[in-house]
Amino acid sequence: MSYIFQACLLLSTLSGNQQCTDSEILNRYEFQEVHMGVQWRVVLYATDKAIANNAAQNAFQRVKELNKLLSDYDPESELNKLCRLSGPGKPVPVSSPLFEVLKRSQALSLETEGAFDVTISPVVRLWRRARRQNKMPDPTRLAEARAKVGFQSLKLLEQNRTVELLKDEMRLDLGGIAKGYAADVALQVLKEHGIERAMIDASGDLVLGDPPPDSCGWKIGISSSDAPQAKIDRFLYLQNMAVATSGDALQHIVIDGKRYSHIVDPRTGLGLTDQSRVTVIAPNGTSADSLASAISVLGPEAGIKLLSQKAGTACLILRHENGKLKSYESPCFSRYELKPNQE
Repeated sequence: MSYIFQACLLLSTLSGNQQCTDSEILNRYEFQEVHMGVQWRVVLYATDKAIANNAAQNAFQRVKELNKLLSDYDPESELNKLCRLSGPGKPVPVSSPLFEVLKRSQALSLETEGAFDVTISPVVRLWRRARRQNKMPDPTRLAEARAKVGFQSLKLLEQNRTVELLKDEMRLDLGGIAKGYAADVALQVLKEHGIERAMIDASGDLVLGDPPPDSCGWKIGISSSDAPQAKIDRFLYLQNMAVATSGDALQHIVIDGKRYSHIVDPRTGLGLTDQSRVTVIAPNGTSADSLASAISVLGPEAGIKLLSQKAGTACLILRHENGKLKSYESPCFSRYELKPNQE
C-alpha cells in the first residue's frame, strides 16, 4: 500500500495570530505527536490555549485509539485479531470504525477492479522482506501469497456488522486508507470541541476544516518535481477538503537494474516499476488517501477517468516514462490552484 511523503506537501496559513472573526479573537495553535508510525500535526484557531490544548489532545487520543483498531503492525490490533479469528465459515463481529474502513475499501476495490485491494497484505509482507534483503521475492512464495489475495473473498455483512475472510490465511493491510480515515475523525473531534478552523496533517495526508481567520482557504504548496527536496512552486487554496500524496521516490529497491516500488499492484503481485507521485484532492481524507493509492496503480489515463466520475476530486500525477518526467492533471485540478495575482 502507499505511504504519504510529507516533503511533497507544505502547509502554511495565510494569516497569523490575533485575527478577528465573528467578534472573537482567535489565536493560532499548533500541536505535534507521533501516531501510526508517522508525525501528526494539528493546526487550529481558538480563543485560548486551554481550549486548543484540550481539543488537540482529544483528537490525538482518538487517533491513538483508531490505530489500535486499524494497524497491521500491532499484533494485538483489532484488524490482526480479525485476521487470526476469521476464515471460511467464521464471520467475526468488528467495531464500527473497522467495518466502515473495510466497507469504503471494498467499494473502491469494485470501482478499480482490484487496483485497490486491502487483502494484499501477504504479498506486501514478502516485498517488505525483499527490500530488506535487496532481492526479488521467491517466485513460489509469491505465488502462494497471491493465492490468498482477492477483495472478492472479503465478505462484509452490514446487518450484524461482521467480517468473514473466505480464504485461509488471508491478511489485511489498511495502509492506503487508514491515515486518511483517522485524520477525518480527528478533525471531527475538533469540531465537537467547537473548533471549526483547523487542519490535520498526518504526515502529508491533509484534512482541512474552515480556513484561518480573514482568509478564504488554506495555502498548500506542492512541487512540479518529484525529487525528495524539490522546490515548492505551485499552490493550492482549499477549505473543507482533503489532500493526499502517494509516491515512491524514497521507498523502492533496484534489483538487476530494475526499479521496484514499495507500492504493489494487487493484480500482479509486483512492485510498480514506473516511478510516480500522485496528489489527490477530495472531499475527505478517507477518499483522498485511498484514491491516491489506487491511482498510483491505475496510472494516469485510468486514474483520471476514475476521478471524472467523482464530484469534488482532482489529481496531479508526476510519472517517469522512458527516462523523462511527465505531468498529468485532471481537468479540475487548476480550479483549486492559487493564481499569482491572488497571493
